[in-house]
Amino acid sequence: MTYNELREKYKNFFFIGYDIRKEKDKIYVRYEFETEGLAEFAPEWTFVCGEDFDPRDKTLDALVFSLGMVELISYWKITCPPNVYIKCGYLDEYQKSWWKKQYFSGLGEFFYTNGINDADIDDFMNIIPEGGKHDRCDAPQKGAGVLIPIGGGKDSAVTIELLKDVTPRGCYIINPRGATVGTAEAAGFDEKEIIAVSRTLDKNMLALNKEGIYLNGHTPFSAIVAFSSVIEAYLGGYEYVALSNEASANESTVSGSDVNHQYSKSFDFEKDFCEYESKYINSGVRYFSMLRAWSEYEIAEYFSRLKRYHKVFRSCNAGSREDKWCCNCPKCLFVYLILSPFLSPGELEEIFGENLADKEELSGDFKKLIGEVPEKPFECVGSRDEVNTAVCAALERYGDGDKLPVLFEYYKKTPFYEQYRGRKNPYTDYFNEENLIPDIFREKLRKHRFKGNSPGGER
Repeated sequence: MTYNELREKYKNFFFIGYDIRKEKDKIYVRYEFETEGLAEFAPEWTFVCGEDFDPRDKTLDALVFSLGMVELISYWKITCPPNVYIKCGYLDEYQKSWWKKQYFSGLGEFFYTNGINDADIDDFMNIIPEGGKHDRCDAPQKGAGVLIPIGGGKDSAVTIELLKDVTPRGCYIINPRGATVGTAEAAGFDEKEIIAVSRTLDKNMLALNKEGIYLNGHTPFSAIVAFSSVIEAYLGGYEYVALSNEASANESTVSGSDVNHQYSKSFDFEKDFCEYESKYINSGVRYFSMLRAWSEYEIAEYFSRLKRYHKVFRSCNAGSREDKWCCNCPKCLFVYLILSPFLSPGELEEIFGENLADKEELSGDFKKLIGEVPEKPFECVGSRDEVNTAVCAALERYGDGDKLPVLFEYYKKTPFYEQYRGRKNPYTDYFNEENLIPDIFREKLRKHRFKGNSPGGER
């Protein structure tokens, strides 16, 4: 069924309510959503708290409601009902506009890949609040230390290392898996510092997705990370949540458009989120990205020296369930390319198990990554400029008579090679000033000095 057919058949979506209960050192949250005439949904979360924490806390209530406002989009998108009734909370006009912006921008990939060209931010959703107002906290919690969300990739490992002397320090993991736990253990976190929470998707949604007659696609997961990590930081008494989103997350996935797979990792979202949280919740937790000032290129250079993470980190979504690199997707290829100026082909093969630059079947993804086609892969990858810079730097490793991997051989025949090989590398001394990094942490980034293309030792 098409977008408009589904909206005509299923007109109303309801955020009915949520339940917060506490058992010992756990907070259990259960949401209730409904697409009228189709199905009810009840996703659940489990958070960690102190045994004396009061589950009736008003700030917690406001945070849980806000997390539900993000969570609902995964269920709304099945049929995209034009009317969304919020029966468990109140939103003023600014809030309604704020949420519509986050939904619409965060669903840019969803609309694009489903061929939905007539969705408009003004009328794709009518938010109708019918519940009571949530009180803003007038005396925000005074926390200490930093909570670092870990996704299992190279970026969060870099943030961990940059903040290794901050105390107290904890890591935040949603639904732990091999790479996330392995990263935490490699960083030296003990059991008390590894804060693992659980998120479950409703079985009715999963069943509807399998039917293939309803809409499916990408939703802004990083917005889920934002609200849920602030909840856990509030419960645990942390002052900061330090994300690991870099400057290149701001680049659109489709050239000449606002479609960005990484919208909820962008600075636009980060700034909006912090303003909203301060104005309407005021928990006292400060949310920011530690790596916003850096490029993916700089992050890769720093990570190349963190040898103890090289065997445990994973960035591949396709292989995440088996905790492996699939070596056949654009995300694997991007990570390989961005590390290639700093690690030898042998070192890269130890990580991935094969030479991804020598796989002709990845040529389509390669062309997207370098910008030969206007659409980048719908993955969390760096900018086109960074990829071209990395490939040219990697090519410097080869002598005139050396046999090149097939993708690098192809690259030398493209106009990008001539364009990039002779220019000064802009990422060896790059610092994006558009960030919300607190002053006490900013100097940690400033102290870093780019070491060049030679592999280095452990930091």
